[in-house]
Order: sequence, then C-alpha cells, then structure tokens
Amino acid sequence: MRAVADLETTKAVVLVEGISDQRALEALAERRGRDLAAGGVEIVPIGGAQAIGRSLERYGPRGANVRLAGLCDEGEKRHFARGLERAGLGSDLTRADMEALGFFVCVRDLEDELMRSVDAAAVEEIIEAEGELRRFSSFRKQLAKREQPPEEQLYGFMWNRKRRYATLLVQALDLNRVPRPLDGVLAHV
Repeated sequence: MRAVADLETTKAVVLVEGISDQRALEALAERRGRDLAAGGVEIVPIGGAQAIGRSLERYGPRGANVRLAGLCDEGEKRHFARGLERAGLGSDLTRADMEALGFFVCVRDLEDELMRSVDAAAVEEIIEAEGELRRFSSFRKQLAKREQPPEEQLYGFMWNRKRRYATLLVQALDLNRVPRPLDGVLAHV
C-alpha cells in the first residue's frame, strides 16, 4: 500500500484496490477539470481488498481521521464492508450504506463498468490504436475464447492489461455515461 505523502494537507483519501483504479479515477477527475491535489484529495491503491482494514486504521477515525471514500469490485464487497464495520463506521452494511459512507462497488469490476460504458466497438478501436489488434485476434481464436460473446473476449483480453487501458477507457468515455461508482466516489470527496 502506498502511503499518503503529506497528511497535513490531505483532506480526503480515496482507497482503491489497485493502480488501474487509481489511474481511472485520476483520468476522470482530469477530464472533469478537477485538480485533486489542489483539493487535498489523495487516491491510494491499497494492494488488494484484503488490505482495507489496515488502510482504514491508518486514515479513518482511529488514524488520520480524514474524509474517506473507496472503490471496490463486486467480489471484494464483503472485505470492504467488514473493514468499514471494524473501523467503527457501521454494522451489517448494505451497498446503500457503503455508498452513504462514500464506498462504491463496481458491478463485476471497474474494467467491466468502463467497457460497458464505452461499448465493445469503441474498445476494439482503442486496442487497434494501441497496436494490439493482432494480439487480440489471436486471443479470441483460442479454443476457450471462441464461443464467448465479444464483450467477454474483450474483458478477458483486458484483464492483464488493465493498468495500461484504464486511462484510455476513461478518455474514450462519453462524460454522460460515466459508470455510477466512479462518479459517486469523486462526488463524495
């Protein structure tokens, strides 16, 4: 987990699972003309959902006590909810409870949210612009991938490339179609 450089000037910390989440949120803030650093907002990749408890101890009510927000994948919701509960921020937290605290859950995961918002054809154009169309063609010809719908093929291809493509997907977004969890996190801080 990366630590916040200067807690004296930090007003809010956004806890995210990994670097691709950080890059996506930073790119969205930039596209919306928002200077996170000037507003005292730090986005901290925690190195996986299991680290949420330690991060909440550091930045939450028992630690630095800064405004908190977060973003996690559907499969990691239970880790985040349990961490929030242990930090004294509620009990038996539902998704709505978590959102009220500024913690948003992506349907499946951030990459899935972004690809659905951008659409499959536009994602393929991004892959082509990055010079990886040949690799994607080879990927989708694999026996296990052939029968999958194009969206699942794209999702599988992006899985090991999410750091690279997170910013590119956000840059391709129609700002009227931003995934709700991304907008929610930035609105909270």
